[in-house]
Amino acid sequence: MKAQDLQFTQLLQGAKQFIIPIFQRTYSWETGHCEQLWNDILRVGGHAALDSHFIGSAVYIPEQDTSAAISRWLVIDGQQRITTLTLLLLALKQRLEKDKRDTPVSAAEVEDYFLLNRYGKGEQRYKMLLTKTDKDTLIALLDSKPLPDKASHRIKENFEFFTGKIAEADLDVVYAGIGKLMIVDVRLQQGIDNPQMIFESMNSTGKALTQADLIRNYVLMGLPHEVQTRLYEDYWRPMELLFGAEHYTKHFDEFMRFFLVIHTGNHRIRKDEVYNEFKTYSRDRDDEPLLSALLAFARYYCCMALGNEKDTELAVAFQDIRELRADVCYPMLMEIYHDHAQGRLGKDAFLEILQWVESYVFRRAICDIPTNSQRQTFATFCRKLDKGRYLESVKAAFLLLPSYRRFPGDDEFRRQLQLRNLYKFNRRSYWLRRFENFGRKERVMVQDYTIEHIVPQNPNLSAAWQQSLGNEWARVQEQYLHTLGNLTLTGYNSEYSDRPFAEKRDMEGGFAQSPLKLNEGLGSCPDWNEQEIIKRATRLANRAIGIWDAPRLADAVLDTYRDKKAESAEYTIADHPHLSGGLVRALFDHFRTQVLALDECVNEEFLKLYVAYKAETNFVDVVPQAKRLRLSLNMAFNEIDDPRKLCVDVTDLGRWGNGCVEVGLENEADLPYVMGLVRQALERQLGEDDTEAENA
Repeated sequence: MKAQDLQFTQLLQGAKQFIIPIFQRTYSWETGHCEQLWNDILRVGGHAALDSHFIGSAVYIPEQDTSAAISRWLVIDGQQRITTLTLLLLALKQRLEKDKRDTPVSAAEVEDYFLLNRYGKGEQRYKMLLTKTDKDTLIALLDSKPLPDKASHRIKENFEFFTGKIAEADLDVVYAGIGKLMIVDVRLQQGIDNPQMIFESMNSTGKALTQADLIRNYVLMGLPHEVQTRLYEDYWRPMELLFGAEHYTKHFDEFMRFFLVIHTGNHRIRKDEVYNEFKTYSRDRDDEPLLSALLAFARYYCCMALGNEKDTELAVAFQDIRELRADVCYPMLMEIYHDHAQGRLGKDAFLEILQWVESYVFRRAICDIPTNSQRQTFATFCRKLDKGRYLESVKAAFLLLPSYRRFPGDDEFRRQLQLRNLYKFNRRSYWLRRFENFGRKERVMVQDYTIEHIVPQNPNLSAAWQQSLGNEWARVQEQYLHTLGNLTLTGYNSEYSDRPFAEKRDMEGGFAQSPLKLNEGLGSCPDWNEQEIIKRATRLANRAIGIWDAPRLADAVLDTYRDKKAESAEYTIADHPHLSGGLVRALFDHFRTQVLALDECVNEEFLKLYVAYKAETNFVDVVPQAKRLRLSLNMAFNEIDDPRKLCVDVTDLGRWGNGCVEVGLENEADLPYVMGLVRQALERQLGEDDTEAENA
């Protein structure tokens, strides 16, 4: 590797050609990037005291079949900067062709030095060759020909930006500024340098690489040109087309994270860890089967997350899940979609599973159950399935989820749906649409309507409304205003205003004439009061049980899926002599009472050498000792928040118990603080830290 500081203009001079390999991302600089570069050029060009401005690096390696006449180089890093400055130099050349005044350089010089190889034949005539539509668009601009029908948006837009800027600019300042641009010029040697390692470490300026950029280059960069071209065209390019330009940038990294969750079993992968996880996963795997699997799962993801599904019934089910913003379920559903695509699961069964997933997410949201465990629930769901009894095992897996992950039952869901503030529920349009369109073949476009409070929101209710609601009208309004029984849809919101109920019912377009299912029964209601609100809420909540249905299995069948455990434990408290009595036993009794009260999912198990407390698995283990309890917390030492510094790092020390954090409990005074440490271990297991992965 040869690295040196170099003027950017020197990089382009001479008989040479820079080629963007087919696996590199397309040109992606936005106008904002160009404007920053333009301002830097004017600043450094307009101040004699400033002798240079650093713009990043250019890393390239010789093409294996390069000719002696024109050296050809594959660009590993720097294509965004080189392409952008090529567009600027082309705009400068065109301005110089029109400007007859004395200028710092001629149009012919700019063309010969920086844009074209005068004696190059065919494509070797151009100093830079891009990929796909970028290539065709840049060549058309260089040759002053009409742009292709599907011209590169970024190339066209940024060239027009520079053309506009340079039309009014001082050319002396612009050319001086371009001349002061400096790069780190890194020339690699074939067979000696590792382009991928250098590529990973040198993306320091410009538009940051995505995890997908790094993965694509990692898979394809080291392959022979004909192999990388075939794999790109057969697998990676179809993935790019599935996502589309905009969604590829926004969604591909998330898709890759879900793919790795499915295939590695690690649900805690952060978005910025995707590339490193992929390198570990792909080690010792052949490129073509790996890319084939990526393409297959990308299709499933795009059908679910981006609306690409062609089957009408599946498309509607996926839309419902998208509106719930339940993307945490995609790892589970991508795996099940794969089984459906492979013929292991019929469409009707797949639709049932999709409906249960939707119901599970919505019921939990209505019941205000924290969402933090859902990432782990869905990431590990398919491990519990018996695919020989596919649908039945899915039902069982949902029904056997522990308390903090539970599928809310009908009674809990029905009760909470009637009490919940649904007006401020962040999926309001979703639940209204599902209520209105359930069972309809001719779907109502809910977005064409507005939400209506039957009892108005105005705190200064009219005398007519006060009479309808009774002496406790203020309490009734406050208690029921935003709840299910008082909310509906209408196209006449402004006409209804705060009118009395009888007017809303009987007026032109009123409730009595409404074709909407949500307004059924309002036309025959004599008055609107607390009793009628409760009756309507009950009726709608009963309907909701069918809309957001829960899986059901006979107890005898469900029992076959339960973990089989011995009715009596092999060990008991009597097997721990230090717990036979005295201060340590009293301390243990206080500790176990508080641990078991943390959550109803917590279980206690006596083992030979310690006592385990489990949710999914052990989160704290207790080793009784002569004068204290030694606790092992099942988490990494760097994850514990321990202001008093009571914890000890026992990583790789081989202690009894699970985890890397040890803390002693010697007296009851320390119990509240120690319980705070134990709670951290439990919450980590229950998924409290999933928010970090979600927001990463």
